[in-house]
Amino acid sequence: MKKIKLKKKNISAKSSRWLQRHLNDEFVIKSKVEGYRSRSSYKLIEMEKKFNFLKNSHNILDLGCAPGGWLQVAKKFGPKSSKIVGIDLLKIEKIDDVVSIEKDIFDEDIKEIIQKNFTNKVGLLMSDMSPNSSGNKKIDHLRIISLIERVLEIAKEVLKPNGFLVSKIFQGGAQGDLIEKMKIELRDIKYFKPKASRKQSPETYLIAKKN
Repeated sequence: MKKIKLKKKNISAKSSRWLQRHLNDEFVIKSKVEGYRSRSSYKLIEMEKKFNFLKNSHNILDLGCAPGGWLQVAKKFGPKSSKIVGIDLLKIEKIDDVVSIEKDIFDEDIKEIIQKNFTNKVGLLMSDMSPNSSGNKKIDHLRIISLIERVLEIAKEVLKPNGFLVSKIFQGGAQGDLIEKMKIELRDIKYFKPKASRKQSPETYLIAKKN
């Protein structure tokens, strides 16, 4: 595989190293060849091959869906009759037969909007969201907890019994009260770090069923 070299001069050494790694990342290259919008698509593909949650999910919700890589995977591996809805603050490029909504998941009316877009409860709720980093570990930890708690709150209302929850979490980001909340709402809880997830990243994924 031919490596890409950067020629720009007006870029910091740190940014240059990150960009060099990104451009030569096998999953970045693969996503461009295969038409996926992000390398994270391969995380979901790997999880689907192991846990088989997409193939029988007829109502699929993706929270924090931009740029749409997970929506593409859901469309490819889910039933042809699936209703697929993605929500993000950012507008995404149109995907045929997929509904995208520009919305903040912390808005008070988010559950109502979700319910209006599905005739029945959701069979699969996915989230690959990460909080913006502040550089302060304590603040970032609280943001991680808040984000995961919000995903769980939404899942409590819109996910059907035995429906799947697939959500990014972080090492050290699920503890104490949060774990207890998970145990109340979820069962068959498993954690999985796909090969497509960078080794240095603290992210891992929660795969579980709603009680």
